[in-house]
Amino acid sequence: MINLHDIPEKGASVLMREATSLSPFDYGLEYSAPVRGTWNIVHIGMLIPESHQIFVCAQSCLRGVVLTAAELGAMDRFSTITIEENNVLDGDMEKLIVEGVTDILDTLTVRPRAVLIYTSCIHHFMATDLELVYKQLADSFPEVAFVDCYMNPIMRKSKLTPDVTMRRQLYRLLKPADLDSKQVNLIGNNTMTDENSELITMLKAGGYKLLDISSCKTFDEFMTMSKSQANISFHEAAVEAGEDLKRRMGQEHLHLTASYDYKIIRENLTRVSEYFKLPLPDFSALEQETEDKIEHTAKLLAGRPIAIDYTAVDQPLGLARLLISHGFTVTAVYADSYVKQEEESFNWLKEHAGNLRLNGTLHWKMRMLPRDKSQLLAIGQKAAYYTSTDYFVNIIENDSCFGYHGIRKLMNMIEEAVITPKDTENIIQVKGWGCCG
Repeated sequence: MINLHDIPEKGASVLMREATSLSPFDYGLEYSAPVRGTWNIVHIGMLIPESHQIFVCAQSCLRGVVLTAAELGAMDRFSTITIEENNVLDGDMEKLIVEGVTDILDTLTVRPRAVLIYTSCIHHFMATDLELVYKQLADSFPEVAFVDCYMNPIMRKSKLTPDVTMRRQLYRLLKPADLDSKQVNLIGNNTMTDENSELITMLKAGGYKLLDISSCKTFDEFMTMSKSQANISFHEAAVEAGEDLKRRMGQEHLHLTASYDYKIIRENLTRVSEYFKLPLPDFSALEQETEDKIEHTAKLLAGRPIAIDYTAVDQPLGLARLLISHGFTVTAVYADSYVKQEEESFNWLKEHAGNLRLNGTLHWKMRMLPRDKSQLLAIGQKAAYYTSTDYFVNIIENDSCFGYHGIRKLMNMIEEAVITPKDTENIIQVKGWGCCG
């Protein structure tokens, strides 16, 4: 017999100095922590205004997405088509989708401007002719824009992940148009970038109109993104979307890594300045202001331990490096792997913070390892869960933080979090934190 409550942490946790790669853990059996704040394909699809989602799946596969839509209060924008055994045996998948979608659209009281159809892995196993399906639907409903989306868990760790694919498919509705030299899109974000970010203030001062799907109120407004001369992305999961728009529509794509390294922030803003012909801000003043804010926050925490997770920020190692280099006490980072852009921070931490502990989030042992209640400050919901703390910064995917201003805003969040405890258990159970449907 194995006592699962007295297991070694090996395999699920490693000291920074002992980590050998950006993917430090091997996986088999996995544990899914009850932390629901990250967005899934339903939440992301809801960003398209005046749209309706239709999931075509087996009944057991529909449970999660139905609960997501119900929790959002968005069942009026959500429908399902159930695949039965006879559909598999009879080979009538194309007919099932066309007739099912037709019936749904004919019964809706308001005809949606766009319909997102989510097919599942069984359609690909059976080589369903989806091109035929979408042609027939487009012929029957010329006033509706259809986009192919996928609920395909077999892609989770190979090829393009469902998250990357979903962010790309959002913008497949956009069609080539005459480009407006004074209009720019921010793509791949779930929330608007803070308007006080240096990037935003630079572009607005230069007379540029900024569009972001997360702020579009109507489908027509969303479709005007077709006219933008360039797309700017921050998240690694949005890179494919930017490159796809560049291939299809001739829009330039500028990927600006959401970094905590002053050098990278300067490079990002310089790139924007050169491409859009904008004056650069005063880096020295911005960095001094940021340094002052970080110093103030460090003094407030007075050595209080910190844990960071990947759901809060795109580059948790980069954030750990920033904090440790400024006197903060970071004890743990929770992530299962790290992006290539984190390699420099990975190597720095190995040299300067060898006792920093890297913890997985999916390894089955994480279910059993101790989570004693503590006064630790967590940055991110998974870090809060795994450390059983009520003091945490509740952000998803960097929230609206970017650049120097983003760092200062994060410091404000840390200061607020260390003073005011949260109801962690209830907060982390809310799916798609910040999504209103």
